[in-house]
Amino acid sequence: MSESPPSASFAQIGDVLRHHQSFVLLSHVRPDGDAIGSQIGLGFALLAAGKSVRLFNEDGLPDNLAFLRGSERIERPPADPVDADVVIALDTATRPRLGAACLHAVSGVKLWLNIDHHISNPHYADLNLIHATSPATGQILYELILALGLPLPDESRDALYVAVSTDTGSFQYPSTTAKTYDMAADLIRRGLDVGTLNSNTYDNHPYRRLELLRALLNTLERSPDGLLAHWTLRESVRHDLALCAADSEGLIDVIRGIRGVQVAVFFEELPDGTSRVSMRSKDRRYDVCQIATQFGGGGHSLAAGIRMHEPLDAAKARVLAAIQQRIVEVSGDLQTAGKRN
Repeated sequence: MSESPPSASFAQIGDVLRHHQSFVLLSHVRPDGDAIGSQIGLGFALLAAGKSVRLFNEDGLPDNLAFLRGSERIERPPADPVDADVVIALDTATRPRLGAACLHAVSGVKLWLNIDHHISNPHYADLNLIHATSPATGQILYELILALGLPLPDESRDALYVAVSTDTGSFQYPSTTAKTYDMAADLIRRGLDVGTLNSNTYDNHPYRRLELLRALLNTLERSPDGLLAHWTLRESVRHDLALCAADSEGLIDVIRGIRGVQVAVFFEELPDGTSRVSMRSKDRRYDVCQIATQFGGGGHSLAAGIRMHEPLDAAKARVLAAIQQRIVEVSGDLQTAGKRN
């Protein structure tokens, strides 16, 4: 992977925010907590500062995040291009992941900001604030808002907490830092109701999600060495259970949690005949971002995804082969290191 250009500074981003009045904030298709939380978090900070703000998402607001205050401002992009001074892409590693309708809606806007934490982000905007070591875009925005002296209304406070909580596995993943805990503590001091937010985030799923988990467990496979586990969601199951995109959010952690498993993979058959692949790793030696980039995807070393324009079975075979190859390489490296010692 080639070296990325330097990230913009908070001061450079601040200059844009101060000197412009109207903003459109975007996040990626099939949005998760960090995507929606980042939009609401920054959006309401800008609204409180007297700016004009719209929040677009290609797929709209997921049902599981509708409890967030301010979430009613998330809208699907309009059919006609909008007038605005600045587009801000949040938590989105590549421009196409914003969605064709979103890109059309902002096609007349000249100035772009890109704020993200994915190491695979190619810096596709005019100003790019990319902190690949940050556990969530929400944490970058929290630090940005404080550094610039922007308001932090209740909507922003709650949304940024949920953004970071969901992208760190409720503060469990290795990307979680002391700054992450400091942020959470500060938000609680500012009045955040941590019990209610956590309950709404993690303990409020529709029954069909449990039916989905049962269906996925019936497809679970594990490699003979126990290092790889994967399961598959067919379009027929999605149809039969009347699933929403958010229903599968976080379920990959069930197989990631199997003792001995180092790489977990979730294969999904999409309605248009293409495939979606989500990967998680427990060990940076099994860098799933490097594997994802082989197929046009990206993400982080421990969490990455791919959208593949081929049928599920073909996509599955290629990705599993690449993962197995990486497992063989790591095993070889460990054997070589053992001989040296």
